[in-house]
Amino acid sequence: MVYMAKTNFNFYFIMRIKKIVFSILTALALIIAAFLYINKDKFVYVGSVDIIEVDCSKKLQILSEVFESDQRIRKSNELIKYAKEDHRNQELVISIIEKCGMPTLKEVGQRRMDAIWLGLQHSTKEIRKKYFPQIEKAVENGDLSKQQYALMKDRMLMDEGKPQIYGSQIENGKLYKLENPETVNERRKEMGMEPIEDYLRYFNIQFNTN
Repeated sequence: MVYMAKTNFNFYFIMRIKKIVFSILTALALIIAAFLYINKDKFVYVGSVDIIEVDCSKKLQILSEVFESDQRIRKSNELIKYAKEDHRNQELVISIIEKCGMPTLKEVGQRRMDAIWLGLQHSTKEIRKKYFPQIEKAVENGDLSKQQYALMKDRMLMDEGKPQIYGSQIENGKLYKLENPETVNERRKEMGMEPIEDYLRYFNIQFNTN
C-alpha cells in the first residue's frame, strides 16, 4: 500500500510538473509572438539593398509594378511573408535613380513618383539618408508633396533617436517622441497635413502635449 501510494504521488507530481512546463512554454511562445509582431519591421531584413541591372526604357512599367507591389504588401500587413518582394522593390527604385536619373513628375506621372518615395521610405535608414537630398529637391520642384517630405524627415529623425517634427511616426502603439508638441499643428498645416488629433485617431491614440 505504501509503495502504491508512493507510485501515485510520483505520477501526479510528474503530471503537475509537465503542466507547469507546458504553461510556461505557452506563455513564452505568446510573448515571443507579440514581440515579433510589434517589431515586425525590424525582422524583414533579407540582405543589403544593392544597385541592380535595370532597363531604363522600361522604368514606367517597373515603377508602376513597384507601386502596386508596395501597396499590396502594406495592405496585407505581412511584411515577413513579402520581405523578398519588398527588398526587390527597394533595389529597383535605387537602381532607377542611379542608372536612369531621378525621375520627374512630368516624365513619369504621380503614381510612379510615389513609387520612388515608397521605395526609399520603406528601405533602410542608410538608404533614406543617402537619397533624402533628392527627395528634398523633388519636393522643391513639385514632383513630390510636402507631406511626403514630412513623413520621410520624421522617419529619419526617428532613425537617429531624435524627436520628430511633424508627428507622423508611431512606435509600439504610441506617438514617437515629438519636438515642441504644442506647435505641431502649425508645422503640419504648412506641410498640408491634417491636425495631429485627427491623424492619431486612426491609431486609437489620444494626443496630449505633456
